[in-house]
Amino acid sequence: MKIESVQVYPIKIRKSHVYLGSSSGLNTPYDYYLRPEYRCPYSKNMETLLIKITTESGISGWGEALAPVLPGVGGKIISELFLPVLKGRSALDIGVNWNLLYGLMRDRGYYSGFMVDAVSAVDCALWDIAGKYLRQPVYQLLGGAYRDKIPAYISGLPAEGLEQKVALALEWKEKGFKAIKLQIGYGMEEDLRIMTALRKALGDEFRLMIDAHWNYRVHEAVKLARRLEELGVEFLECPLDPENLNGYSELAAAVDIPVALGEADRTHWQYKEILDRKSCDILQPDVGRCGISQMKRIAEMAELYGRPVAPHLSVGQGGCIAATLHCDAALYNFYGIQEYQPSILPVANEFLQTPVVCQEGYLRIPEGSGLGIAFDEEKVKAFCAD
Repeated sequence: MKIESVQVYPIKIRKSHVYLGSSSGLNTPYDYYLRPEYRCPYSKNMETLLIKITTESGISGWGEALAPVLPGVGGKIISELFLPVLKGRSALDIGVNWNLLYGLMRDRGYYSGFMVDAVSAVDCALWDIAGKYLRQPVYQLLGGAYRDKIPAYISGLPAEGLEQKVALALEWKEKGFKAIKLQIGYGMEEDLRIMTALRKALGDEFRLMIDAHWNYRVHEAVKLARRLEELGVEFLECPLDPENLNGYSELAAAVDIPVALGEADRTHWQYKEILDRKSCDILQPDVGRCGISQMKRIAEMAELYGRPVAPHLSVGQGGCIAATLHCDAALYNFYGIQEYQPSILPVANEFLQTPVVCQEGYLRIPEGSGLGIAFDEEKVKAFCAD
């Protein structure tokens, strides 16, 4: 089961709509444009990094690194830095290979960011290979499934006005969904106006969450959180800068609403600091940034601190979605409901031979050995940016 080759596919998919519904950047000459309300560059494309690792015995596995911008960076790391290390090594040495790759640049300070994203893509591909070799789904290799279908919440309401957001939320409720998380962070009064309207329209039993996109300071977040408690909002995600762990500790101690954090982090070392400081109530690792191995390790560590894990899932395509669902099935301290992007899954399914299914508020775990997915390689190659 020695690794023979690694194929790297930085993907850029152009659609008539972009993530979170903004069209402000579609007319620029560049791939990336600034979303001022979120401080971040966003792409006119749906971007990701897919990789395929093939062994000498002919078994292949797919992995994906979350790459909303510059997918070619992680691809360069894998093809030029990782491949010479991986070639000829056993694909079943998942933990050994993770540590070898992670250690390549840690002495030079590269122990997060693009470097670990690239490790995560390799890690997921190796779990896929192991499952295929052993003829078992990945969740079985992780210890078994606590659940065979995954409750899903709608992430985002990409409509311009408040009335349109409410109408879209009601459509999702009619389709069987029982929870929505809204990405806002437009200022306290506007955020409260939106959430109040949603609560009134959807009723007291409907689950609401909020992602504040790092847009508040501590005292503002405390005020917002207390108002959100009155609306029965389930959790407040990422209201402060991700580095401000002391601020998160203050916030979590001051309010009753659970605080969620972690999508920007990648390793169990980073999460240990979050847990030691009591900086949040819910952890949100993303398999496209931490891989399956670290997801498992982070969840087991969180269990010691009594914290649930709610895996983050944003613009990741089929590889990220499938790997996340296998982790959801196997995590003992899974939060109980998975983030679901309605604008992303149909695009992801265009590249899969068998689609991932989300119906009536539930995501189905892909069936079969490994991750349970197979890519249409010709289509992948057609959208490869390099």
